[in-house]
Amino acid sequence: MTPMATGGGKTTAAADGGTTVRRAGTRAMAGRLSWGLADQAASSISNFAVGIYVARSLGLTAFGVFGLAWVTYGVVLSASRGLATDPLVVRFSGVSEADWRAAVVRSSGTALGVGAAVGAVCLAVGLGMGGRVGPAFAGLGVVLPGLLLQDAWRYSFFAAGQGRKAFVNDVVWGIALVPAMVVAAGAGSVTAFVLAWGVSAAVAAVYGCFQSGIRPRLTGARDWLREHRDLGYRYLAENVGVSGASQLRAYGLGVIVGVGAVGVIRGAELLLGPFLAVLMGLSLVTVAEAARVLRQAPHRLGRFCLFLGAGQAVAALLWGAALLLVPDRLGELILGDVWSSSAAIVVPVTLGVAGAGLGTGAAAGLRALAAARRSLRCQLLASACYVAGGLGGAVAGGTAGSAWGVAGAAACGSAVWWLQLRAALRERHRPTIREVRTS
Repeated sequence: MTPMATGGGKTTAAADGGTTVRRAGTRAMAGRLSWGLADQAASSISNFAVGIYVARSLGLTAFGVFGLAWVTYGVVLSASRGLATDPLVVRFSGVSEADWRAAVVRSSGTALGVGAAVGAVCLAVGLGMGGRVGPAFAGLGVVLPGLLLQDAWRYSFFAAGQGRKAFVNDVVWGIALVPAMVVAAGAGSVTAFVLAWGVSAAVAAVYGCFQSGIRPRLTGARDWLREHRDLGYRYLAENVGVSGASQLRAYGLGVIVGVGAVGVIRGAELLLGPFLAVLMGLSLVTVAEAARVLRQAPHRLGRFCLFLGAGQAVAALLWGAALLLVPDRLGELILGDVWSSSAAIVVPVTLGVAGAGLGTGAAAGLRALAAARRSLRCQLLASACYVAGGLGGAVAGGTAGSAWGVAGAAACGSAVWWLQLRAALRERHRPTIREVRTS
C-alpha cells in the first residue's frame, strides 16, 4: 500500500507543479499585455496632445498641412514595420538574448535605413515643391530616421518581453516633446512643429540605444532584407495596403458625399478612440505572445487566438453600447456640432470595429505561424472589401451607407482571416507521410 500512496503523492505534486507553471505563465503574459496597453496609452496621449496643440496654435489650414505630413509618416512607418520589425517579432520573440541582440542590430539598422532613404526623397521633394506644404515635407525628411528608429525600439523590446522599456522610451519622447513644442510655438510655422515632433522622437531613439546597449548597423540592412524577404516584402504589402485603403475610403467619401461626411466618420471614430487605443496597444504584443504560445504549447495557438479576437470584439460592442447611453448635452460638449451626425452612426461604426477586432486574433496567429502568403492574401482581400464597402455604401446611402458598408466588409474580412488560420493550423498539424520503397 505504501508504494501506491507514494506514487499518488508524486502524481498530485506533478499536477500541482504543472498548474503552478501554467498560472505563472498566464501572469507573465498578462504583465506583458499590460505593458503594451500602458505603452500605447503614453503614445496616444502624446499624439493627441500634439494634434490639439498644433490645431490651436496654427489654425485649420496649417493643421491640414501638418496632417499631410502626419499621414505620410504613417505610410512610411507601415513600410518600415513590414520590412524591419514585423519579421523580428515573428521570428525572434522568446528566443535567447544573444539571438535577439544579433537580430535587433540588423532590424533597427533596417528601420534607420528606410528612414534615411525615404527621408532623402521627402527632403528633395519638399525643397522643390515650395509653398506651405514643401517646407513641412522637407522637415519630415530630416526627422524620419529618428521617428522610425524610435518605433523600432518599441517593437524590439516587446519581442524580448521587455514592455516596460518600451513604455519608458515613449515617456521619454513625451517629456522631450514639451519643451520642443514650446519652442515651435514661438516660431509659429508648420515646419517648426514637424521638426519639434521629430527631434523629440530622435531623443527617445538615442535613449533606446542606451536602454538596449545596441547600436543599429546600417550595413546589416541588406542581410536582414535578404534573410527575411519571404516575410518582409509580404508584410510591407500588407501594411501599406491597410494605410492605403483607409486613405482611399476617406478621399472617395469626400468626393461622393462631401468633405463634411469625412468629418462625421472621423467624429464617430474619435468616440471609439479610447477603445482603439487599447486595440493598438494589444497589437504591439499579440504577435509576440502568439509566437511564444506556438513555441511552448503549439496545440493552444488556435484557442489563444480565438480568446484574443473574441475578447476584443466583445469589448468593442460594450464600448459602443455605452456610447449609446451618453446624453446629447455631454456629447455636444465633446464634439460640438459634429455630435448629432456622428452619434447617428455609432452602431455601424462599432460593428465595424468589433469585426476588425475579431479578425486580429486570427491575424496574430497567421503572423506567429510565419504564414506570410496567407496573411498577405487576407489583408489584400480585407482592404479591397473595406474600400468597396465604404465607397459602395456611400453611393447607395451616403455617410450612413458608408459606415454600414465598412461594417459588412469587416465581417467578411474577419471570416477570411479565420478560414485561413484554420487552414494553416491544419496544414501544420497534418502528419507527413514518407514514401516507402518496396523493391
